[in-house]
Amino acid sequence: MSSPEPAGTRRSRREEKPSRAGRDLKAAIGVGVGLGIVIVVTLLVKKESFLVVVAAAIAVGVWEMRHALTHQGVRPPLVPAVVGSLAMLWAAYVHGPGGLVLAWCLTAAAVVIWRGAGPLDGAARDVLGGVLITAYPALLAGFAVLLLAAEDGVGRVFVFLIITVCSDVGGYAAGVLFGKHPMAPTISPKKSWEGFSGSVLLCVIGGALTVWLLLEHPWWVGVLLGVAVAVAATIGDLMESLITRDLRIKDMSNILPGHGGVMDRLDSLVVVAPMVWAVLSLLAPQAA
Repeated sequence: MSSPEPAGTRRSRREEKPSRAGRDLKAAIGVGVGLGIVIVVTLLVKKESFLVVVAAAIAVGVWEMRHALTHQGVRPPLVPAVVGSLAMLWAAYVHGPGGLVLAWCLTAAAVVIWRGAGPLDGAARDVLGGVLITAYPALLAGFAVLLLAAEDGVGRVFVFLIITVCSDVGGYAAGVLFGKHPMAPTISPKKSWEGFSGSVLLCVIGGALTVWLLLEHPWWVGVLLGVAVAVAATIGDLMESLITRDLRIKDMSNILPGHGGVMDRLDSLVVVAPMVWAVLSLLAPQAA
């Protein structure tokens, strides 16, 4: 007959048990708070310092995407992808949308030339992988930089980040408490329609308040933005889940405890950024 487990061992195992949503909740909250502090401080001290944070995150994200693709034998050239991605962010901040698009085209050309200088076996596959990782996340993240470059850029970035966090928090809470009907069971079994409803609700509230208080635009602009963000963030989550399932990996990496990799946190942000930029550009002119 086996001896009973010591009480301390049982307690330790209970503490290590993940939450219903599959996360190490304590680690996830700690890392999230730490990242939040870095973002807030850089935005409030000097907005260009936030650009450095974005550049670092995107460089790691591009590396993670490239590493993930190698699981299926796709080996995009890393150097032109990373250098070009950083150039895209700079071009977006200095030269606007035209600079962002031009920099992406030049980066794609650099990927083709770099890979074309090597063996031709698998070259087309590697080039397509390289174009993918320069678009997702780098090109999409460039729209966050376009938000930052505006005269009222700090406020716009806060609106972007707060509403996206509202989507994550609302979806997580509603999904854990009420989730019964899977949205896309083959892609993300834990994502439910109830969770999506929670995302929409909290995004609408967060959007109305932040657009009104931070940008001094009508609350209804924030309501429309909140709905758009909830949809875009959900699509971003599903895209990342689809990629990781197809590549047969759980997370993009394990750099961030409780979250996985940087791309596991950027998945919704990079898809939301173009939506926020488009909605605010159309409905909320920049403050002079």
